[in-house]
This record gives sequence, structure tokens and C-alpha cells, in this order.
Amino acid sequence: MQVEFVGSRWALFWLALKTGFLTVITLGIYRFWMKTRLRRWYWSAIRPGGHPMEYVGDPIEKLLGFFIAVVILTFYIGIVNLLLMFVSFSVFNSSWVGYLASFAGVIPIWFYARYRARRYVLGRTRWRGVRFGLEKGAWGYAWRALVHWAITLCTLGILWPRMTFWLEKYRTDRTFFGSARLTQGGHWTMLYRAAVPFVLSLIATGALVIWLIWIAPLFPQMEGSVDGFVAGVEGFFTEEGPAAVAASPERVLLGLLCILGLIYGAVHYRWTAKRILANHKTAPGITFHSGLNSARIAMIYVLGVLISYLVLTFSVLLVILMGAAVLGFDSFLAWFGLGSMSAVGDWPRWVAVVLMGLLYLSAFLLWGVLYNTFVTFPIMRHMALTTRLPDHHGLDHISQRARDDFAEAEGFAEALDLGAAI
Repeated sequence: MQVEFVGSRWALFWLALKTGFLTVITLGIYRFWMKTRLRRWYWSAIRPGGHPMEYVGDPIEKLLGFFIAVVILTFYIGIVNLLLMFVSFSVFNSSWVGYLASFAGVIPIWFYARYRARRYVLGRTRWRGVRFGLEKGAWGYAWRALVHWAITLCTLGILWPRMTFWLEKYRTDRTFFGSARLTQGGHWTMLYRAAVPFVLSLIATGALVIWLIWIAPLFPQMEGSVDGFVAGVEGFFTEEGPAAVAASPERVLLGLLCILGLIYGAVHYRWTAKRILANHKTAPGITFHSGLNSARIAMIYVLGVLISYLVLTFSVLLVILMGAAVLGFDSFLAWFGLGSMSAVGDWPRWVAVVLMGLLYLSAFLLWGVLYNTFVTFPIMRHMALTTRLPDHHGLDHISQRARDDFAEAEGFAEALDLGAAI
């Protein structure tokens, strides 16, 4: 069973532009309707076996859930943080302990919100009329994530594939399509091959650092000690920096290549791990096959972000030039504090504030539209077209599941800014 993708890039562009504009003029209230409409568009474009997916989420649910989450988080921030700061000043006579404890207290809520958001999206997704679902277990996921992250940090990232596998297995083994439960098979060691490019880039970066500090220091003051390294970094931002770069430009080029290698390695690991895990997911009578190409995904990110930045920069410059042409260059600069206020004349100051606000919001609007058009769209299309179900006779034996109710929907994810993605 093949998966089709029938959406048009320009249809998505105009939908994202229209809904983004309504979000701006409603000061963000329409955001919940915007996400709902975009998800419905994406879901309907993905058609396994020719049957479109359906997203039946309600924007009112999202809005009310956001208000509920904000009330709960306000209580936490206002009461719990106040107590933490009081204890921090009373016991340790310092504020940094309170700030650290406050940040640590948000981390489990962050994991809780991610699981709840996934459960809501699955609970509002249907295919051929049958609902998906995810069992309750957000707090179980949160404490498991904390334990796995602690183990990963203590091992300096060596056991990162172990964390990736077990957290995905926890979510997958609680996922349903109708009456069919999904199962995550395989073993966590199979993800190490996905980390090979990142490990090689990390080794190359370490070798370059050793070369620049100990073997052939970029600056004479780099003596191999911590103080020498700090002095060398400070020297890079003084008049010695350009001279050192001009003397050995190949080192700067190697540094840039190492940074690009690390970025590509991270992208490769993330999407290759998704492909490997997808190929080991099963349900009764159903198997999956993914042909995700991490190099293609990396190219989509690079070209999509580059195009988005170029169009965004051009649009902002165009708005600035239009403002200068309509209002006069001196008046335009004066409003933003870059010229003489005598050039403004009788124009009120609040006009400058409104112009800056509109320019700021328009930049965010345009960025969201371009990111959806040149990054999210091609990635979703590539994921759909490279997925198939080699064995799907089990679909004939699946029955409907009950509808899950959510009091706060994706509220915590929205309040913590985890729900911005489609």
C-alpha cells in the first residue's frame, strides 16, 4: 500500500498567508484556528492507499485548553517560584539556587506537555473513519525522560541512541489505530549507525581544536592551558584576529566545515533514526516501511531556510524603502530615533510605534508562511511519498475506538511554546 501526497505548494502558501494575517490582526487569538486549518490541509494531502487522512481538532478546544494551562502555570510561576526564591535567599543567601530549582521544575512539565500534545493530535486524527489514539501516561513519560536524559548526560552522550529508542518505544507501545495497538520492535543499539556522521564530525572537530590550541596555536598566547585558550579567544576579537585569519585562512575554512558537519550529523541522526524506528513498528497484520533520505531532508532545511531568509530580508528592505519614499527619508529616520526630530513635523510619535509593531509582526508572519512553504511542505511530502505498508491485511479486522476527551487539549504545549509546529 503506497502513500500519496496531493497538496500544492502555492495552495498552502496562500492558506498560510491568509491565516497568518488573521492571526496578526487578532493579536494572536486566531492562531488556534490557523493551526487547525493548516493541519486539516496537511492531513488531507496525505493519502495512504488513496484515502485521505482527517484532522478533526476543534480550535475552541485549543483556545480553552490554552487558558486552563496558563492559569495553572501562572499559579506555579507565582507561588512555587516565590517559595523557591524565599528558601534560596534564606538558606543559601543567594538567588541562583532558586533560579536553578525553578528551571529544573519546568523540565518535567515540558516533557508532560509534549506527550499530551501528541496524545491530543493522535486523538483528533482519523483515517478511513477510524480514530487514532494514545493511552494516558504523560507523567510516566516525563519521569522516564528525566531518567534517560540524566543517564545520557552522565555518559557524555554515548547512550543517546538508548534514550531515543526507549522514549519512542514508550510512546509507540501506547499508540492505537482503532482497536489495533502499535508495537516498537528492534533494539536500541541499531540506532548507532545513524550517529556515524555526527561522531565522525565530532572527532574531526576535536582534532581541529587540538591542532589550533596545542600543536600549532592560532595565537602565540595559546599555551595549551585554560588561561592561554581564553587569551587566544579574546585575541580573536581584537586587531590580532584578522591578521591571524589572513595568515592561515585554511583553519577558518576547516572550522566552518566542522560546524557544517556537526549540523548535518545532527540532522542525519534525527531522520535516519526515525526511518529505522519506523521500519521496526508493527501492528497485528500491519507492517511499515520508510525510505526517508536524511541527505534530502538536510538539503530541504538548507535551501528552505536560505530561501526563507532571502525573501524575508528582501521584503523587510522593501517595506523600509516604501516607508522612506512615502514619509520622506529624514522623517522616517527621525521616527526611529536615527535623525532630527524636527523632520517629523506634525506627525505623532505613536505612528512610529505602530509602524514598528506592524513591521515586527509582518516579519514573523512572513517567516511562518515561508517556513511552511519551503521547509514543512517538502518534508511532509517526502515523508509521505517514502512510506508504504508492505503488509496491511490486518486493516480488515480493526474496529473503532472511543473518542478521547481532553480538558486542556494542547494547552501546556502552547503555553510553553511547544505547539508552534504542525
